[in-house]
Amino acid sequence: MKYRKLGRTNFEISEMGYGAWGIGGTQWLGGSDGESLAALRRAIDLGLNFIDTALAYGAGHSEQLVGQVVREAGGRIYVATKVPPKNQLWPARPGIGIDQVFPYDYILRSTERSLKNLGVETIDLQQLHVWNPEWIARDEWRRGFEELKRSGKARAVGISINDHQPDSALEIVETGLIDTVQVIYNVFDQGPERKLFPLAIKRDIGVIARVPLDEGSLTGKIDENTRFAPGDFRASYFKGDRKKQVRERVDRLLGDLGVDAASLPEIALRFCLSHPAVSTVIPGMRSLRNAEANCAVPGKGPLPPETLATLRRHAWDRNFYD
Repeated sequence: MKYRKLGRTNFEISEMGYGAWGIGGTQWLGGSDGESLAALRRAIDLGLNFIDTALAYGAGHSEQLVGQVVREAGGRIYVATKVPPKNQLWPARPGIGIDQVFPYDYILRSTERSLKNLGVETIDLQQLHVWNPEWIARDEWRRGFEELKRSGKARAVGISINDHQPDSALEIVETGLIDTVQVIYNVFDQGPERKLFPLAIKRDIGVIARVPLDEGSLTGKIDENTRFAPGDFRASYFKGDRKKQVRERVDRLLGDLGVDAASLPEIALRFCLSHPAVSTVIPGMRSLRNAEANCAVPGKGPLPPETLATLRRHAWDRNFYD
């Protein structure tokens, strides 16, 4: 495992982090708590020390599983979680005020719930689970973050940026009042490279790269025959002809790279870690096999320039979250 500093914090976190959405049990189906716990413990054994969860993942179930493992672990594990929008709308909608989404008291109450679920006294990183740049001048988020730090409930604070909207965070990064941003970044969505990443480097803001495998597209395992259980988030994400679109895009990508599908997850993860702005990448991993494969990626280093140049040609402007 390799480690990077999380922006201006003093956290030395693993390049491979653990995205804990999939272990919440309500949107990513087909897993089990026992399997998820085993995978998380194995990842920690392999040097992983950063876990990203959220109060909304399984109504706290993900936090509870994470807390169980963190309390068992012998070493220092950094835990990030998130305050869900009070109106339960992901992403944040234009024109809806922060008083309906992140009132000051609500930020504090949600943090207390997360602390209880995790079974810890302090959250290493507390994030707002959505963001709307229309809120930049309001004091709810500012006061909330200030109080979390003052009281010792959170060591660092940040935001999780709306799907495919990296530029929506530019103003809040410029305020200097947050420590991190979490953003979708992968071979298909390279948008953060244009403005967000240079600004994050300039302002020393930690970057958490989420959805590095595009919800499974970049595993090379999605095609027209792939089926998901009713109620699984992926059944909606890959609805209609989207699986066909993905298969065609991935086939072209593999052809350009001259590799087979089995190599694609490693390449996709190394793509994220090849950018100097990225502090950590947080794929989900609910199996021992995936935990071991993913945790081996940092040791392989950044991708060669010629491979990155090939991948640059495969950016794909679309939003499957709609």
